[in-house]
Amino acid sequence: MTITNSILEISQIIEGKLFAPPDFSDWRIEKIVTDSRTYFGGKNALFFALVGPRNNGHHFIPELIKKGVTAFIVSEKKFITGDAAFILVKNTTSALQKLAAFHRARFQYPVVGITGSNGKTIVKEWLHEILSGQLKIIRSPKSYNSQTGVPLSVLLMDNNYNLAIFEAGISQPGEMAKLQPIIKPEVGILTNIGDAHQENFKSKKQKLLEKLQLFKSAKQLVFNIDNELVGKEAQHFCSENSIKPVSWSLKNNNALLKFKHQAVGGKSNLSVVYNDEKFEFTVPFADESSIENACHCFVATLLLAKNARETLNVYTRLAPLAMRLEIKKGVNNCLLINDYYNSDLTSFSIALSVLHQQSKKGHLNKLVILSDIQQTGIPPKKLYRQINQLLAQWQINEIVGIGPEITAHSNEFTLPKSFYPATENFIKHRYKNQFSNAVILIKGARSFTFEKIAALLQQKAHQTVLEIDLNALVNNLNVFRSLLRPETKIMVMVKAFSYGTGDVEIAQLLQYQNVDSLAVAVADEGVELRNAGIQTPIIVMNPEQHSFQNIIDYRLEPNIYGEEVLLNFKKAVSENALNNYPVHLKIDTGMNRLGFKTRQEIKTIVSEISSGSQLRIKSVFSHLAASDNPDFDTFTQEQFNCFDILSEKITRAFPYKIDRHILNSAGIERFPEKQYEMVRLGIGLYGISATGLPLQNISTFKSSVSQVKKVSPGETIGYGRKGKIDRESEIAIVPVGYADGLDRKLSNGTGQARVNGQRVPITGTICMDMLMLDVTGKNVSAGDEVEFFGPHLSVSEVAEKAGTIPYEILTGISQRVKRVYLFE
Repeated sequence: MTITNSILEISQIIEGKLFAPPDFSDWRIEKIVTDSRTYFGGKNALFFALVGPRNNGHHFIPELIKKGVTAFIVSEKKFITGDAAFILVKNTTSALQKLAAFHRARFQYPVVGITGSNGKTIVKEWLHEILSGQLKIIRSPKSYNSQTGVPLSVLLMDNNYNLAIFEAGISQPGEMAKLQPIIKPEVGILTNIGDAHQENFKSKKQKLLEKLQLFKSAKQLVFNIDNELVGKEAQHFCSENSIKPVSWSLKNNNALLKFKHQAVGGKSNLSVVYNDEKFEFTVPFADESSIENACHCFVATLLLAKNARETLNVYTRLAPLAMRLEIKKGVNNCLLINDYYNSDLTSFSIALSVLHQQSKKGHLNKLVILSDIQQTGIPPKKLYRQINQLLAQWQINEIVGIGPEITAHSNEFTLPKSFYPATENFIKHRYKNQFSNAVILIKGARSFTFEKIAALLQQKAHQTVLEIDLNALVNNLNVFRSLLRPETKIMVMVKAFSYGTGDVEIAQLLQYQNVDSLAVAVADEGVELRNAGIQTPIIVMNPEQHSFQNIIDYRLEPNIYGEEVLLNFKKAVSENALNNYPVHLKIDTGMNRLGFKTRQEIKTIVSEISSGSQLRIKSVFSHLAASDNPDFDTFTQEQFNCFDILSEKITRAFPYKIDRHILNSAGIERFPEKQYEMVRLGIGLYGISATGLPLQNISTFKSSVSQVKKVSPGETIGYGRKGKIDRESEIAIVPVGYADGLDRKLSNGTGQARVNGQRVPITGTICMDMLMLDVTGKNVSAGDEVEFFGPHLSVSEVAEKAGTIPYEILTGISQRVKRVYLFE
């Protein structure tokens, strides 16, 4: 952050009360911290103790004082001590917003504000790429568009820049009024208005009117008039607030700019006339949303660029998914974090935090491959000195610099280092077998083509992948957290390879998100997580006697479901001379699987555990049989009643607190009044809802077309000649089969895939390693991407067509399928 005010000045800006020794009043702040996990040193830091529905930043103050932070913004007076400077405010989030609004008012250069339901981040990133050749731009990092993300973005403004681009997102009424004075844009861009975050608004109109509040003091507003609601309300809003409407259309509607569009082989040629001057440009997309986003960017460029015509060649290079980090397995037990779309100081800092998050996985080294950092406005010597400081703070072991500028400033780096003038030099001289047991951040501007380095270091796998959206997973976790009391604990099920999504990667993220415990099926899964650096409590749901020593050695916690398991595990604990070892007791309330069922069984286990000091009951739990089905609600209530009776006999028999839990994902949604002290989150985390919660898809199973061939009427497709052709057809062959986890029941037209934005049927019988799609008339070519489930084909729909449940589809994806983790 670029704040340079004294602690006394900041207390006045945010209207807080300062508690500090006299010599602290002139102490100047240089860094704002809001997440204790991302602070690893640095001078003059100020921590905002933000309070959310699940986390309270005040609890991390002692830890941060030990790390050297000596200034805090707090809203709870009891945390104020004599060990640091404190500013007491009513609300720490509001204080952060006040500070950002004050900071924003210091600068006179133009600010662009972007909001909408979809497309905010991509428009911001594309606009940055289009304009960065003519302007020095500061923009929101990644998708920092929330009530805390916006002020953190605005606090990055300084005099090195001459344009700012910030995005703003809201999820409920009243939020935009808080963000507007922080961004206070001169130019506004209103992107697509869709169903995202609709649950807290009465209508799309209400949501649109809320979003428009961002622009109430703007001079110009860019919007697409083709949407009738947007066109009407945006025009009215501009008229009421003396804003110049800069409307555009792709459908020849009455707008200031009318685009003409022609799709050619997956690309789109666009032309428009503005002030009697014709502009033509091409974007490498054919889908409607990308074309709309590109038009927004072009119109904004007309308003902002020194010379809009000079930017036209940039449109051909625009890339999708601009804000995604990819986490992949690399050669020689390496882990790769690919972020080679752009390279700037802020996104580099964020990428380092992801590297740190992923580094506790048995990797010995943290290594960064970094290109020249471009268009920062910071003098190179100062810039690379700051980079070196960041590397030191995050305890990076080695830096590899690529590019003429970073090489020229190699003396600014104090850690082990090597430098190359270009990517080709690195590939030629630094062989992949020189990297092992490392987590490697590959971070570079697009012009350096770092995807070549990623391909060199990536563990080889065939082109079929399962993409895991980690941001969507965090969203789903927070949706369920919003249904719970703040004190209710969450156990997350990561058994069965985290429902097919990958065990260690998911567990690492959940640990970072401070879930209370993880649950695995067998001890081996828990051992793997411990070996990867997972410290969160891990419960083993199906402990086997031969694994008891591993359970003890790796601090795993067994589910005790029967008397024999109890006696044998108690004996194992005794042989290890341990006391108070945590265990979890399973009660059978009607599922008729594992668990103690009768009062006599409960009496026996209570007596056995009480007779010694070896074991300590950490929780008692049961499992609902049909919580997702309203037809069985009477039976579910009987399970609750049984659980209340039997669990009470256990909890009352011991002098210490014992947690209780019975709710699974569907139970959390439908019976939140029965959350007790803990809940167990499983399939809901992965995007499947029983009641229509606003969960996000986290998994996309996709591949690409290997070949397209023409087939004549009368010919057949695949084994058993099941795919019968009755017309001239085009058949695409895709390297996905039942060995990858695609159910054979989806053969012969039952299942579908999506290619080139269109659904097509699976034809013929699915083979072990490939299948065939009927793509007749769809303009499909070899190399085109194919989706089997994901954002456009839900797992639930695929499961229904296959006659099964989403669990089986997700857990059935073979481990030979490469998992790619996306992180914004």
